[in-house]
Amino acid sequence: MKFKYQAKTKDGEMQVGFVDAANRDTAAAILTSHELFVLALIEEAPPGILDRLSSFFNRVRQKDLIIFARQLSTLLQARLPLNDALKVLHQQTVNGPLKEAIYQVGEDIDAGLSFSQALERQGRIFPPYYTEMVRAAEVTGNLNEVADFLADYTEKEGNLASKISSAMIYPAIVLMLFAVVAFILLTFVYPSLGSVFAQNGVTLPWYTEILLSTGIFLEKWWPAVIIGVLALGVLGINYAESDEGQAVLDEAKIRLPITKNIFVPVVLARFGNAAALLVRGGIPIAQSLEILSHMLGNSLYRDVVHDIADGVRQGSLLSESIAKYPGYFPPLVSQMIAVGETTGKVEDMFARVAAIYTREADQTANNLVDLIQPVMMIGMGLMVGLLFASVLIPIYNLTANIH
Repeated sequence: MKFKYQAKTKDGEMQVGFVDAANRDTAAAILTSHELFVLALIEEAPPGILDRLSSFFNRVRQKDLIIFARQLSTLLQARLPLNDALKVLHQQTVNGPLKEAIYQVGEDIDAGLSFSQALERQGRIFPPYYTEMVRAAEVTGNLNEVADFLADYTEKEGNLASKISSAMIYPAIVLMLFAVVAFILLTFVYPSLGSVFAQNGVTLPWYTEILLSTGIFLEKWWPAVIIGVLALGVLGINYAESDEGQAVLDEAKIRLPITKNIFVPVVLARFGNAAALLVRGGIPIAQSLEILSHMLGNSLYRDVVHDIADGVRQGSLLSESIAKYPGYFPPLVSQMIAVGETTGKVEDMFARVAAIYTREADQTANNLVDLIQPVMMIGMGLMVGLLFASVLIPIYNLTANIH
């Protein structure tokens, strides 16, 4: 639950913001622990459709997070204290939600929270891997390097997502326009043609009969159909945002043939990059795996990596533990890590795993760009041809009967 609060600091300054908590008492306790005197605490209503649209257009983009990480790294390398660096970033940030989040992070750090704890409280802005990597940096003391890694990592993820979305935008627009035109034809044109064909006793192909029956149904019930489609869309979005829906989507990403070829290399590249940095920073393998389990962006991989960490704690080699899950980690991964364990250069093997699957993910995305548009155009051509054939062939038969 989210609560909007109004409070005063111990210096008498007024402070307004939001706090996430299970209930009102917990929210008040959190604020009190930060030495705030609570004046008002109001539960925020769940966001409506307009609020969601507004948050969509005012969302924090990956570009904003990349700039944030780059600038943070630069300021820390200049030996500026973290609090001062956050104040500078707050002044320079243009994006409203990110600007507010940076301010809240600075306030939480001033109140005694660690940097990772402060980021975790702004989970709607900063992805989980931000929090986990910063938490690891607090252990190893390499926050500068982690900030650079986060910027590079977010940029790579953004470039890959951009390639995939670029491949999908044009076909999606064409498909949407086709759906609108087909709906109009079926609802308002086909029923009239059907009565003409029936009066003249024209024999209709089976596909024309199906489309005419669909058109007659839509002519009577099209408002209900539109409302039903919109309702299903809203329910689908809400389900996808739930824990169960997210788990279903995560499984589909790594099980379905097409999505598997895209998302599995991305997850493995993410695994290798982060593992190399964590191990190089001196964090034990088991602890690195626990951190990694929250960074992979997939609930199935999270559970698997957690099990692998348990196996390492019990004395198994990392390569042996990974080899138990061939459905998630190809044999190449466990074999390369086994080589790293033998030579004492596990972090180098992690980096090579990341390089291999980064190239594979890029290649798959490029192939998708080259493949999806012609496939969509062929499919659209076939559907358009079916629509016109279902009308033109009966019209040809009608004119032939007349002559």
